[in-house]
Amino acid sequence: MNFSKLSNIINDINAVLLPRLCFGCNARLYRGEQHICAFCRNQIPLTEFDYLTENAVDRVFYGRINIKKASSFLFFTEKGITKNIIHHLKYKNQPQIGDFLGSWYGEILRETGQLRDIDCVVPVPLHHKKLKIRGYNQIELFGQKIANSIDATYINNCLIKTADTKTQTKKSRIYRWKDKQDLYVLKNAQILSNKKILLVDDVITTGATLEACVKALQKAPKTEIYILTMAFVP
Repeated sequence: MNFSKLSNIINDINAVLLPRLCFGCNARLYRGEQHICAFCRNQIPLTEFDYLTENAVDRVFYGRINIKKASSFLFFTEKGITKNIIHHLKYKNQPQIGDFLGSWYGEILRETGQLRDIDCVVPVPLHHKKLKIRGYNQIELFGQKIANSIDATYINNCLIKTADTKTQTKKSRIYRWKDKQDLYVLKNAQILSNKKILLVDDVITTGATLEACVKALQKAPKTEIYILTMAFVP
């Protein structure tokens, strides 16, 4: 018996004893399926937005901040595959989902030639207390895969979050904090000067978090900023 056949047998035994489950619907995964089942992969709601035409994510930021373009990979609804996947990524210690989504969307970007002029990819940071509790930034692997796909540099230490606040759902909280100090601050601004920057995050709702991050990034001179998120709440 060759090694390949033995490996397949061992994998099949493990699948029976410790079945891998789909992060989208909790069904059992079979050989060849990774992280989500074939059904969920076919049903997951892709936005089909791109960086060539105007889309709903662009319109979130009109009149608020000066960015070049924005887009999202998936639609996020209150109940659905995307919500289940993102929940596992953020709260169930499954950072590999970020790698999976980044590889998937990154391949689309590479094949269509989008974002080919981006110099660096910057993730929205977590506050150090939350990072210590969670153990990882859920955007990390996603951002790295996107950067690799578009031949950009991944930079994860230039934006710093100064407070442990839940900003993604309450835009007003950001502005209340802004009265006291900046929620996000930029370090080593010279690294980003004269660069085309892609800012990445998980889910965009009001856009308040991304708006605050963009304003911090724009303290680096002569930058052009693009936005990319895993998912978008329509």
